[in-house]
Amino acid sequence: MEINKKIIKELRDCLDEFNLNEIEYSFKDTKIKVSKKSSTEILSTSSIPLKQNIQNNENNKISIGNKVTSPIIGTAYLAPEPGGKKFVEVGKKIKKGDTIMIVEAMKTMNHVPSTFDGIIKEICVSDGQPVEFGQTLIIIE
Repeated sequence: MEINKKIIKELRDCLDEFNLNEIEYSFKDTKIKVSKKSSTEILSTSSIPLKQNIQNNENNKISIGNKVTSPIIGTAYLAPEPGGKKFVEVGKKIKKGDTIMIVEAMKTMNHVPSTFDGIIKEICVSDGQPVEFGQTLIIIE
């Protein structure tokens, strides 16, 4: 599969021109997605997996506690629907098995259960953020 670099450059220019963080282009069986994160552009096509460091500077600090990680690659949602009540908040007491968030992958909403009892110390992802397999979602103390 040959990638048309001209399209990628045009998409990159659109990011700047329209002040966007991400843009996606699809044609037949090819999908090109260009994202801008911390002045770094990231390219993803259907044949190249998206690799990005999605942790921001706040989350680079070392936290002590039990970490609940993402079981799959997808998009994290903190509430069951847009504008709905969040599954967890910092300081909330939860039990093992309680849903902490949803990770959507391929149009399927996957509920992520807590693997520990405790109190939410930190939520490490934001609503609508892409997550990788094994990425820390929350920290429980």
